[in-house]
Amino acid sequence: MEFKTDIEIAQGCEKQKITEIAKACGIEEKYLEQYGNYKAKVDYSFLKEKENEPNGKLILVTAITPTPAGEGKTTTSVGLADGLRKIGKKAVVALREPSLGPVFGVKGGAAGGGYAQVVPMEDINLHFTGDFHAIGAANNLLAAMLDNHIQQGNSLGIDVKAITWKRAVDMNDRQLRHIVNGLGGRMQGVPREDGFEITVASEIMAVLCLAKDILDLKERLANIIVAYNYDGKPVTAHDLKAEGAMAALLKDALKPNLVQTLEGTPAFIHGGPFANIAHGCNSITATKMAMKLGDFAITEAGFAADLGAEKFLDIKCRMAGINPSAVVVVATVRALKYHGGVAKADLNNENLEALEKGLPNLLQHVSNIKNVFGLPCVVAINAFPTDTEAELDLVEERCKALGVNVALSEVWAKGGEGGKALAEEVVRLCDEPNNFDFAYKEEESIVEKLNSICTKIYHGNGVELTAEAKKQAAKLEELGFGNLPICMAKTQYSFSDNQNLLGAPKDFTITVRNLKVSAGAGFIVALTGDIMTMPGLPKVPAAEKIDVDENGVISGLF
Repeated sequence: MEFKTDIEIAQGCEKQKITEIAKACGIEEKYLEQYGNYKAKVDYSFLKEKENEPNGKLILVTAITPTPAGEGKTTTSVGLADGLRKIGKKAVVALREPSLGPVFGVKGGAAGGGYAQVVPMEDINLHFTGDFHAIGAANNLLAAMLDNHIQQGNSLGIDVKAITWKRAVDMNDRQLRHIVNGLGGRMQGVPREDGFEITVASEIMAVLCLAKDILDLKERLANIIVAYNYDGKPVTAHDLKAEGAMAALLKDALKPNLVQTLEGTPAFIHGGPFANIAHGCNSITATKMAMKLGDFAITEAGFAADLGAEKFLDIKCRMAGINPSAVVVVATVRALKYHGGVAKADLNNENLEALEKGLPNLLQHVSNIKNVFGLPCVVAINAFPTDTEAELDLVEERCKALGVNVALSEVWAKGGEGGKALAEEVVRLCDEPNNFDFAYKEEESIVEKLNSICTKIYHGNGVELTAEAKKQAAKLEELGFGNLPICMAKTQYSFSDNQNLLGAPKDFTITVRNLKVSAGAGFIVALTGDIMTMPGLPKVPAAEKIDVDENGVISGLF
């Protein structure tokens, strides 16, 4: 059988016009703004006018701790939506937009894989509808207005040593992490230290994903804290009179993007915060639209369940007033063997001993979903040809001991047909008891919330704050931000803050070195370990393999 790359499969499929996709799922033409034949934005007024109509069931797709072996969370999300339609259910999928950083870096895009993809995958993985550019422009407008205010006399008394707002670019560029700007004389600005974050780490990305409508967006933008003055008081975007212009840049980016899967299932792709350094979920607007249009709305949260799913449940669900009916935890036998100590080159060989050693990682994630968050759960094993019957049986046996079923997902090779077993189990789970609860209460102190996440979700001994972080926690509580949820910035490769501790480590503490309020987004970011908000490119970036021919056909994009 001839092997086809993801991009070849995507380019070979026959797409339906986006107007047909919209019509089939119940979006009237008046809400649709087309971007060519296969992409459209859906106006946010749709939700306002449909608010009294019933919601479908929300299904969250998450995963085990990621490894170089891959897990296939987006692929499973897409294949599950297609699988639900194969068994006669009305399903819509809601995903995040990919960042150009990973596309040109090491991880790749986020449009699924094999025969479970969203299309047009090249557009989705590159500029798409320009949302990220709008977010970057709004971020950098605020930065420019901040520095201009200081240059023009600084009537707000901004302390240039206490500026918290950074510039943003949607690229992995380590050179921009720490810079000095404003050099060159009096008319070139005030010299100061500065830096860039990747656009997905910008608070404006979080604001866009958590805003309910344009007025909420404007209010959240106004609340963004950019610096502190000489008296230690916060200076906001509203103080700089910036929120109106920022909202004008974002008015179209706020509208969710509608595309389709290879099998014609409607797909919303909107917003793209990373789950290791941001809250890792697509927009509330897109998720709610999917819930209005489908009996089942499938969404995913980035990286593993200790990051994306925890933030989805503790931040997004709390703010949006929604909760999942069921959760899918994606794993592969190969990845579990990697957690059990097997080198990447040897993962194709049967190794029950290593699998047994790696299984605690999966079981801890599953236990957290069931016992901390109180949600029905299924494990989806993303099938590889090298998986043996003995290995699959062992995974099933260990999961059943926790009262959780395992479904083999073959969506990469078979599309929706390979997702039917998983779809049947998801439908069954939606009728199970749902005792959804959060990992911590709003009224807990900042340190108590940090400890709740560390002990309940990571299964560590607790958190240790640096002297600076202790001061910041006290200051944030004094300013009235103590009741906000926590957004942990932590390595995605381990339950701990040390990426080398695989599996389900014990007896560790999480070091919190910095606490920063995102007052517009409505949460406190806790930077742990050596996590950074601007990644770098690898030695051999994926960008080296990407090309375009004389007809404009792109190659090398996975």
